[in-house]
Amino acid sequence: MAVAHARVSRNDAGIALAVPLLKQRFGERCDTGQAMREQHGHTTTWLTTEAPDAVVFVESADEVKAIVDICREHLVPIVGFGVGTSLEGHVNAPAGGISVDFSRMNRVLEVYEEDLACKVEPGVTRKMLNEYLRDRGLFFPIDPGADATLGGMAATRASGTNAVRYGTMRDNVISLEAVLANGEIIRTASRARKSSAGYDITRLLVGSEGTLGLITSVTLKLSGIPEAISAAVCPFPTVEAACNATILTIQSGIPVARIELLDEMQIRAVNAYSKLELPERPTLFLEFHGSEAGVHEQSEAVAAIAEELGGGPFAFSTRPEDRSRLWQARHDAYWAALALRPGCAGISTDVCVPISRLAECVEETRADLAELGILAPIVGHVGDGNFHTLVLLDNDDAGEREKAATFIARLSERAVRMEGTCTGEHGIGQGKMKYLRAELGGTVDVMKAIKTALDPDGIMNPGKIFY
Repeated sequence: MAVAHARVSRNDAGIALAVPLLKQRFGERCDTGQAMREQHGHTTTWLTTEAPDAVVFVESADEVKAIVDICREHLVPIVGFGVGTSLEGHVNAPAGGISVDFSRMNRVLEVYEEDLACKVEPGVTRKMLNEYLRDRGLFFPIDPGADATLGGMAATRASGTNAVRYGTMRDNVISLEAVLANGEIIRTASRARKSSAGYDITRLLVGSEGTLGLITSVTLKLSGIPEAISAAVCPFPTVEAACNATILTIQSGIPVARIELLDEMQIRAVNAYSKLELPERPTLFLEFHGSEAGVHEQSEAVAAIAEELGGGPFAFSTRPEDRSRLWQARHDAYWAALALRPGCAGISTDVCVPISRLAECVEETRADLAELGILAPIVGHVGDGNFHTLVLLDNDDAGEREKAATFIARLSERAVRMEGTCTGEHGIGQGKMKYLRAELGGTVDVMKAIKTALDPDGIMNPGKIFY
């Protein structure tokens, strides 16, 4: 599938000078082997692999600064790398350069229990953090499915299944430490939960996809583990009915923690992959957090809405093993869907629209898939208007690739037309650059001006977000 990438010039002379200096500084932690380089240019993404020239495994902010200083001097691109779970080519190196691997910066630095906050290095993953916090009665709620690093989640403004109640990374990052393109190490804010002191540099870096700096620590908001948690499953006669139930639930002010849609094709896939026995109908997976009485009240309220729209039976459980099995199946939806067409490739894309336009957007998208003859299950965090499609195609078939490109373009344009966004949580990276100006207009020029001011040489993750 052809994708237009930003034209980024490769500086062979600079790379030839920088890599030996990095080898001298980092020894075996500077890896130039082909397999390692290719792994850091491509993981789950469908975009063409564009490998860096070297991978450096860092262990401190000072080491990140040392890399930036060398790369700035020789005008060599720098690409941050967590665990590589992003889907829009964020970790590709279209002009070569250095991949900075943060996997060894994986310490929980501080837990401020009384303040419901913590400070972590960027290589800590969300599962690692929640294991560390469990005995303290705290957890970090942002859950994108993959066990992503928290630095990567901040850089891409990650979201996930809990976003409808707890928000996204934008809402849960208190402050950052980062190395800018000039080699300066900055702290973007204090630990206070709110501030009106100057520009909000924290929010500027959250979601900047590594194009403005490299994050070296993150201070995060935490939440208390709820007294009671209940999971529920409810099938519906149509996708439209399931979407309308979601809309009514949100508009009714019911504080549901998770509300996920799986269409009938995705249910068929998770039944086979995760050994479930759910009816093959459009289905909502839900979760409720709170007190025992509150969870029961929320469940009953949503069950009544579902019944009104023809949904049911509404089955819920408070047993941890049942909840874990249900949400593991949801998180494995990508791999389950790939098994629907063995040997195929999967193009995962997402959009987000105002909740009032959700049903309309999903129905138009399904009609589009039918018209184009594309196999693509739908799954989504519909509680905040966000849904995903996984286009299953034979990558060697030019006709299928062209249909997939047509579908993704129509989906993105549809979301923008409905006053939504071409990406609710996957980010822009390389794959969605062509849709950004249609969504934001002249704001893209403001972004470019900020990029030029903070990174005048264009060494920070070039070829991403805009042309």
